[in-house]
Amino acid sequence: MNTFGRNFRCTTFGESHGRALGVVIDGCPPGLPLGEEDIQPLLDRRRPGTGPLVSARGEPDRVEILSGVFEGRTTGAPVALLVENRDRRSADYDALREVFRPGHADITYQAKYGIRDHRGGGRSSGRETVGRVAAGAVAMKVLALQGIRIRGEIREIHGTSSAEEWEQEILRAKAAGDSVGGIVEIVAEGCPTGLGDPVMGKLDAAIAGALMGIGAVKGVEIGSGFAAARSFGSENNDPMVPGGFLSNHAGGILGGISTGQEIVVRIAVKPTPSISKPQQTVDLEGNAREIRVEGRHDPCIVPRILPVAEAMVALVLVDAWLEQEKYRGFRKYVP
Repeated sequence: MNTFGRNFRCTTFGESHGRALGVVIDGCPPGLPLGEEDIQPLLDRRRPGTGPLVSARGEPDRVEILSGVFEGRTTGAPVALLVENRDRRSADYDALREVFRPGHADITYQAKYGIRDHRGGGRSSGRETVGRVAAGAVAMKVLALQGIRIRGEIREIHGTSSAEEWEQEILRAKAAGDSVGGIVEIVAEGCPTGLGDPVMGKLDAAIAGALMGIGAVKGVEIGSGFAAARSFGSENNDPMVPGGFLSNHAGGILGGISTGQEIVVRIAVKPTPSISKPQQTVDLEGNAREIRVEGRHDPCIVPRILPVAEAMVALVLVDAWLEQEKYRGFRKYVP
């Protein structure tokens, strides 16, 4: 399952310590003005090595367009985007060849495939999201032409909603050889009504699935989310008047279809599992071991997950918009 989408189909490739990562986009509309400068800013927000709060891995993450663009515009052919890995230190992971890291996908990949890339987690690494972010930047370019814009912001770090305390929360965890998680909110503005397919193809289900597909995400809520379970119907319903809705507890989606309001989503991001504190684990033979994960890791993945989450929401929305265009085209011929 390395391909995402029905109409705007993205196939990502590459591993944490392979030669490169990237994505092939099939179904990008032709005639879209597109250059590497449209993609690079989102990758820059995701890349490591930018300060003490993130991994020290020094990757420039410069994107290269290999195909699908001619004279600055997409042609309708597959758009291939490549980002080379420049700062690999695979020897840092030699001690993990026979040992499973707690909280990582090491043990499940080994159980499923009988083989795994122990160098930074291979395909299960957060570095895999480079291709998603590159594709998301293209999707955002398409959506912007329709007046749809996506923004994300941190809501909470390690239980505190005070932005002034976030940096210290992260640095304290880092100094202790530990890590922290948090909550991120993504908002899509300018979505028209009618996006999404009811019953089995609901827009909120697609968004939730896309966000849960990010490795560090362990929970998703849309609109009021879990707070709705503690509300009365009279509180949670969104009253309607001739000018529109009076509230947005539904998060911009009813019956799996967009209402025209802002689409509001929050995700719970777990603490980075790679920590230098000693942890109990097992090796390939099932023997008890103790492990300290060395190498360069984020003490908190929350700041860098923002562009990843924005990209995944963009991929869902551009796919839904292209699907809706089919309906509009068909309805032109219905008497």
